[in-house]
Amino acid sequence: MGDLVPAPWGGYLVTGYDACNQVLRGRTWLVPDFAWQERQADTERWQAVATQEMSRTLHRINAPEHTRQRRSLGNLFDRHTLQAMAPDIEADVAGLLDHLAERISEDGEADLAALVSERLPINTVGRWLDIAPEDYAHILEITHNQVYAQELLPTKSQLAISEAATFQLRRYFTGLVQERRENPGDDVVSGWIRTWDALESDRAATDRIVYHLIMFLTIASLEATGTLLSSMVWSLLRSPGSWDWLRARPEHVDDAVEEALRYDPPTRFNSRVAGEDTVLSGVLVPKDTMVHVMYGAANHDPRRNPDPHTFDILRKGSHIAFGGGAHYCIGAGLARLEARTLLSQLLRRFPTLRAVSPPEYASRMVFHRVTSLRVAA
Repeated sequence: MGDLVPAPWGGYLVTGYDACNQVLRGRTWLVPDFAWQERQADTERWQAVATQEMSRTLHRINAPEHTRQRRSLGNLFDRHTLQAMAPDIEADVAGLLDHLAERISEDGEADLAALVSERLPINTVGRWLDIAPEDYAHILEITHNQVYAQELLPTKSQLAISEAATFQLRRYFTGLVQERRENPGDDVVSGWIRTWDALESDRAATDRIVYHLIMFLTIASLEATGTLLSSMVWSLLRSPGSWDWLRARPEHVDDAVEEALRYDPPTRFNSRVAGEDTVLSGVLVPKDTMVHVMYGAANHDPRRNPDPHTFDILRKGSHIAFGGGAHYCIGAGLARLEARTLLSQLLRRFPTLRAVSPPEYASRMVFHRVTSLRVAA
């Protein structure tokens, strides 16, 4: 249909790899921030509580404020940090797979998504933020409900669910920030508070910024990584011979993770708006027009990845599963570490792993969440 396809609701779908890359990396393409939202006629959508709350987070603000906040975080998951996190992630995966093995032994099959894929990211992020483990299940549930506000065309009922979840997340994370301010330590949140106290004269402003950073990083980690883990396993199991091939060649685990990201990205699209009249793929896109960068379509562009619908571990292809440009995924390194660790242990411990049935998905388009993936061994 072309690299730029008119959407029925207005704006365009961007499908070609190069066109998507141009939008993600181009300085004239902006995220739909408050200034853009105020110029829109659909006030009900953009003034919804959950939408407004997410519009204050890192992925919905533009320069110069985006630059300031991103620089304050530094290289959040650099090599040293990931090396320090790796032993705990290894231990987490081992424990989760123990439980998976028990369930398979007792019942003949088990749900990999529920027992492993969703639990590993909340364990990792929860430990990193020093959150009480007994709160993990609650945070995971309300996060799944909150992200409806980030859908392409959310319904009124979805916005209502998201609004209730937003209030719960706000209550929890503002309480967390207040507790760390009163009892500072060596944890990440306390460090952010100290950083922003040095940048802001108003402590209330610091606390708001830190709260929004925590909420954004938590939501992004739980929604995207959890689905990556399940879809990676499903892609391998449905591709004839891939599981056995990779077991015999574990040195290609990283290649398998990258191909899984290309083949079935956990985030299906992201939206940008033209900051000025712009020509994209030969089409004049007027200022303020919204375009939707289709990650999956771009990753399957045969001009970039020949034979794109084949899952090929040795492809060495390109993908934009983590976005690009100023808003490139800040947790990409951590997601890769979790995926590599899980896949490596699964291959060793479950040589005959097989899918009992295809995965089930939430009724969503942005975060393509896998709700269930039943496996046997």
